[in-house]
Order: sequence, then C-alpha cells, then structure tokens
Amino acid sequence: MKLDIGEVARRAGLPASTLRFYEERGLIASSGRQGLRRLFDAGVLERLALIATGRAAGFSLGEIGAMFDANGRLAVDRALLLSKADELDRTIARLCAMRDGLRHAARCTAPSHLECPRFLRIPEAAGVGALGRGRHRSRQAKAPLR
Repeated sequence: MKLDIGEVARRAGLPASTLRFYEERGLIASSGRQGLRRLFDAGVLERLALIATGRAAGFSLGEIGAMFDANGRLAVDRALLLSKADELDRTIARLCAMRDGLRHAARCTAPSHLECPRFLRIPEAAGVGALGRGRHRSRQAKAPLR
C-alpha cells in the first residue's frame, strides 16, 4: 500500500517538511511520486516510530541513521545503546538533584537563600559549579541535595 506524503504526515504526526528533511538525510525513502507528491510504502510509519523513539532517547539523527544497515533493516549497535543508557542515568541523577534542591529552596527557612548551603549546591547539581564559580566539590560533598 502506498501513502502520499500528506497521509504519512497525518498518521505520524509530523509536518511534511520533517519527512522531506528525513528523506534528504537518508533516514526514510520515498517509493515514487503521484504528480508532485511523494509516495511512501506503509512501512515508513514503523521507521518513523523508530526514529521518534531514538530522538526521545536523545540520539542524534546521525546516530539513528547508523542504526539501519544498507538495506534499511534495523542493525542497532548494542554498545551505543548501553552508552546512551549510562548518559541518561547521569542526566536523571542531575535532574533529581535539581528537583530536590528546588523543593528544599521552596521550603527553606533561611533568611536568604544565599545563606542556605543546600541552596548554594543547586547550581553545582545543574553542572555549572557553585553559583557559576566552577568550584569542585569533594567526594563527600557530592551527596544528593535533600
């Protein structure tokens, strides 16, 4: 079954411009034209779902493209998946520390947030050092903000 670009865009929830961009990048391929409109095989919807999953996990379009072999079949590099999972773990830990710090700051009874040592660790949890000074904490001080 062939789908025109408008139907693929509607079903995938993407603008046609994104489909054209993905085609230019070699992530999807049209199978012909009907007048000026690109036609796609119905399997493109599954491929678009895989691309969306990869994007949601933080993979670049280049990394996603490399997950398909020359024949368009999925050929995922498992080491790359593990590396991305580790990266997500680090991001989750950083975001949890930020969340916990913000909750503490909202309840903190210090006269000024700048007098609260836990508040002062929030920028560090965000990866910018103590209030942007680039101060490095010792191992002991790296405990989550709670």
